[in-house]
Amino acid sequence: MNPLRFIADVHISPLTVIALQQQGYDILRTTDLLPATAPDSDILELARVENRVIITQDLDFSMLVALGKYDQPSLITLRLSSAKPDVVTQRLLEVLPQSEQELREGSALTIEDYSVRVRKLPIF
Repeated sequence: MNPLRFIADVHISPLTVIALQQQGYDILRTTDLLPATAPDSDILELARVENRVIITQDLDFSMLVALGKYDQPSLITLRLSSAKPDVVTQRLLEVLPQSEQELREGSALTIEDYSVRVRKLPIF
């Protein structure tokens, strides 16, 4: 089975991306592939074409996925009380190994400080 591939939007620190890469995750930032001003719809399409899970703090992606009735790409929305890179990184390292199957199947995860909500895609 191929490892999951991720793409972090501009709201995710490069420090978090580097830390996840150092842990063996295939993760890029959107700015590695698109201009920093790229609209969310372009990021969503890139993630679909490259089969990458979007990691974001931006709620617009959930709306776009729901309105488009997409079953891919999977989406991780961070709703943490702190956006500090070390806090974000630690929480992702806790959740990602436990969520691999849901992400493969097409899901929208909302990661909070002490909980994770999983919604199967498409969202109606």
